[in-house]
Amino acid sequence: MRAPTDTIVAPLFPTGLPWVNVAGKQASIIQRGKPMLVEFWDFCRPNSLRTLPYLQAWHARYADEGLRTIGVHCPGFEPAREEGAVRDAVARLGIEYPVLIDRELEVWREYDNQGWPARYLFDGRARLFEYHYGEGGYAETELAIQELLGVEREPLAPLRPEDAPAAKLLPQTEDQPGAYSGPYEAGGVWAVLDGAGTVRVNGAELTVSHTGAYPLIEHERHTVGIIEFEPGGDVRCMATCFTPGLA
Repeated sequence: MRAPTDTIVAPLFPTGLPWVNVAGKQASIIQRGKPMLVEFWDFCRPNSLRTLPYLQAWHARYADEGLRTIGVHCPGFEPAREEGAVRDAVARLGIEYPVLIDRELEVWREYDNQGWPARYLFDGRARLFEYHYGEGGYAETELAIQELLGVEREPLAPLRPEDAPAAKLLPQTEDQPGAYSGPYEAGGVWAVLDGAGTVRVNGAELTVSHTGAYPLIEHERHTVGIIEFEPGGDVRCMATCFTPGLA
């Protein structure tokens, strides 16, 4: 979504917060005259992980053209508050751009952010140019990046059928606290898990080796189904989440 012209300036990042993938001072991250893409995310949120490949691809495609991509990690679940867990997630997920660890949601409040994921694209004068809440809108964001950089190329193809601009999606079951068993409607089912061990999903075992969001069931389209979900051992489930699917 395009922002009102010349009215919203990028808030400064608070000093003293920890960064990942930053070797020098944080001032080197923000360069005058360079567009900046800021993504609020949480490694425990399935929709953040589904958006992540687009951020990584844009960083790879446009960093040399001048784009600065910054992830702001804001925890939505208690285990995601731990700095070590965030650093491990950044390494495990292969994120190469700078990530600010916003444990107490300081940056979140400065932006008056509304949820995960959320992305804000600023021009070279640090004025808000385009923004988007939630999944989707990938082609619009990439075309806005190209406009600011003065480049033209074919945008990324949708990574999933439901990401296509004209895709028709049906409402999925609302996320449920803890381990949920029962009927659902969705394109996929995920769980936010902490600890180590195994869980059983419709009779099959899934190994849990780290804190984070794990896909449990994935369908090609929006599906009506039933899940039987049993965490075991030292595994704790904080939420069962549902992702959209094609109608």
